[in-house]
Amino acid sequence: HAQQVHHDMNAPLSHYFIYTGHNSYLTGNQLSSDCSDVPIIKALQIGVRVIELDMWPNSSKDDIDILHGRTLTAPVSLLKCLTSIKKYAFVASPYPVIITLEDHLTSDLQAKVAKMVLEVFGDILYYPESKHLQEFPSPEALRGRVILSTKPPKEYLEAKGGTMKDRDIEPKFSKGENEESAWGIEVPDIQDELQDANKDDMSCHERGVDEDDEQKVRKSAPLEYKHLITIKAGKPKGSLVDALKSDPEKVRRLSLSEQELAKVAAGHGPKIVSFTQRNLLRIYPKGTRFNSSNYNPFLGWVHGAQMVAFNMQGYGRALWLMNGFYKANGGCGYVKKPDFLMQTCPDGKVFDPTADLPVKKTLKVKVYMGDGWQQDFKQTHFDSYSPPDFYAKVGIAGVPSDSVMRKTRVVEDSWVPMWEDGFTFPLTVPEIALLRVEVHEYDVNEDDFGGQTVLPVSELWPGIRTVPLFDHKGMKFKSVKLLMSFEFV
Repeated sequence: HAQQVHHDMNAPLSHYFIYTGHNSYLTGNQLSSDCSDVPIIKALQIGVRVIELDMWPNSSKDDIDILHGRTLTAPVSLLKCLTSIKKYAFVASPYPVIITLEDHLTSDLQAKVAKMVLEVFGDILYYPESKHLQEFPSPEALRGRVILSTKPPKEYLEAKGGTMKDRDIEPKFSKGENEESAWGIEVPDIQDELQDANKDDMSCHERGVDEDDEQKVRKSAPLEYKHLITIKAGKPKGSLVDALKSDPEKVRRLSLSEQELAKVAAGHGPKIVSFTQRNLLRIYPKGTRFNSSNYNPFLGWVHGAQMVAFNMQGYGRALWLMNGFYKANGGCGYVKKPDFLMQTCPDGKVFDPTADLPVKKTLKVKVYMGDGWQQDFKQTHFDSYSPPDFYAKVGIAGVPSDSVMRKTRVVEDSWVPMWEDGFTFPLTVPEIALLRVEVHEYDVNEDDFGGQTVLPVSELWPGIRTVPLFDHKGMKFKSVKLLMSFEFV
């Protein structure tokens, strides 16, 4: 697929899917891992464009710490994070870096943040002249700039109910939940998530108290801090459905948890699509994902959500999908949304993600053979006494009707398996579909992992291709690759 940017980069930010991190400062799990600028640097190096920082007063209340509030995570200073963002912001992509701030600060500390941000970023910080934007600037217009997104200042309220330390919460992993084991659990099906949301008794009329909850606005908020916020996060009044009303005079960002998205999507999909044509929608993982696991990103993407926030600290299949999706458009971290998500018919109708759609394109994939394991693995890695028994899994991740995983036959006792198996995938929404490829080694007890890759279907070149594979952490193997062919009919 194309190695350079080839999408139109001159549309407003709301027209793009944007590579987004969640709690970008955590090194591991969500409860007790250290906070550091290292994961922020790693994220920027792979092209992530949205970095999230949780700001809290430090113990002496005269400076700002970045930490996951009310947990055992050890803090890192805001200054260190900002300095690292400035240094690494544009190593992987020239397009804007958006810093989303979770703000738990008093107004004097907000003034300090404003001063710090201006000192660190200087001219590369973009902020609008006008109080309200009627539409967001484009990635091209913001090339090489850093912008801030947060709720307009609110009063910092002391946390009620003590800290996580007091509550002594232990993360419990059910079987298969620990993403480290083998190669991560299978990505949850969107249909299941929608059905679960329907069954869930929390009505979509009242917003739960969640990490994105608004608190009282402090009137005396320093003008400088307010002035620096380009993407204002709006406070939804009333029900979740009301929160999706678009204001023709100004654009904003709305944040919903994965469960809130599933609830609204179950009955009001087109309302979400309509909202995301001009406004930004950020989806974040539910609070119980202590182990930094992730959800199915397609639920967000098919509704036009630009910022599908992922924990970049874990491993596993959901993260492979996210990383594969953003290989598109030269890996710049901005992927133009397909036209069907941006169109409004003369009768006011927009795309309905739950509608039955016709097949638009059919992808034919053939897996000929694989090679390179003998160079990259010890002779006894897969089997102590004989060569490995490899099989490949090939499939599609996308909207529910397109999503499927198929298997080749197992080739026994061979370091260079010749499968020559073909598969046909009818696609209703090829624009956001991903081709998933995994290789496993068949074992009586538990199969071993032999590599994976995820490729955007929109960027596949027809013909016979060499496809390099990656390990479960997303690092490219030196030698392991497959010979495959792609054909669109």
